[in-house]
Amino acid sequence: MIKIGIILGSTRPGRKGEQVAQWVHEKAARRSDAGFEVIDLLDHPLPLLDEPAPAMMSSGRYQHEHTRAWADTIASFDGFVMVTPEYNHALPGVLKNAIDYVYAEWNNKAVGFVSYGVVGGARAVEQLRLICGALQMADVAPQVALSLLTDFEKHTTFKPGDQHVAALDTLLDHVVAWSTALAPLRAASPATVA
Repeated sequence: MIKIGIILGSTRPGRKGEQVAQWVHEKAARRSDAGFEVIDLLDHPLPLLDEPAPAMMSSGRYQHEHTRAWADTIASFDGFVMVTPEYNHALPGVLKNAIDYVYAEWNNKAVGFVSYGVVGGARAVEQLRLICGALQMADVAPQVALSLLTDFEKHTTFKPGDQHVAALDTLLDHVVAWSTALAPLRAASPATVA
């Protein structure tokens, strides 16, 4: 069965992403075509990128234990849904740092985006699409863009509009389909983790 990681891309105190990731997981867990698991970056404390060699050139040979553990986590999934806020017209630094730690472990996997912010996190996702393309990931077109103004009661409690449930279902359909379609490529060149 395809295994999809739901990456909670914020570690900020008071983050709203925890509510959003739980919502995504709750809706996804009802499906029978894939398994879903939340990957909270709080559970993977990575210092500012400290590997001496670029991940693209390391061939899975990482110097630090925290990198090897992160690589094992990412390698174990067939695709991802990234839950991200938008900070200052961009994705959070902690998410970019986590992405940059490994390379081959991301290759040939599908990715979808659930974002939130004043304008739905759209600018963060545009940047993530470029980054994921460079990692040889297949980003799916459907997206869930949540507004801090209308989808969070008093800007704190997550109360998504009904239209977001259908959008999330479509996003998950695409992530599962693409993750399945990319399986032969992953099998032909599996990520090597030292």
